[in-house]
Amino acid sequence: MDIVVLISGSGTNLQAIIEAIEAGHIQGRIAAVISNRPQAKGLTRARNHGIETLILDHTGYGTREAFDADLLQAIEQYQPGLVVLAGFMRILTDHFVDHFTGRMLNIHPSLLPKYKGLNTHQRVLDAGESQHGCSVHFVSSELDSGAVIGQSKVNIARNDTAQSLSQKVQQQEHTLYPACVALFCDHQIHLTPDGVQYQGSILPDNGLDLTED
Repeated sequence: MDIVVLISGSGTNLQAIIEAIEAGHIQGRIAAVISNRPQAKGLTRARNHGIETLILDHTGYGTREAFDADLLQAIEQYQPGLVVLAGFMRILTDHFVDHFTGRMLNIHPSLLPKYKGLNTHQRVLDAGESQHGCSVHFVSSELDSGAVIGQSKVNIARNDTAQSLSQKVQQQEHTLYPACVALFCDHQIHLTPDGVQYQGSILPDNGLDLTED
């Protein structure tokens, strides 16, 4: 399956997916990596593995709709079966999301539906939670609200800070995201009106528990 990955920054999840593909764990290939930031380190990661890159600088656009229209066109030239958001720091228009419904994934640093939005690590600490983690979900028009495919959990230690928690969660992200991409490329998961279908059943709201020991 051809995959297009959208990034804005360092691309650590992109790297994890690249390595999983090269190890034969994902039955797909990354056709292109597109960044809205010209200096994104993830572009270098992609080029180091011979992957085509494209820069679409959002600052050159007057409206979100104009940028999304060009981004959609840029993606569709590769005819991907899957679009992966890997640290892509843009809120996408409804038209764009609708176009890729059922074939666009995102990762979020919380155990959704808890703690949508930003600053999840500090918010979890402030709330006195005992567990935190990350979720991979299908992208929907409502932010961080698409159907969840899988989650990885971490235990919160008494001395954890937002920074230490971020590192723990990111480590889980690097196994969770490739695992969910692999499930999609193997046609084991599908988005339905009732949620995510896996092995003939609809998954619970928190998806599969894919926590790495």
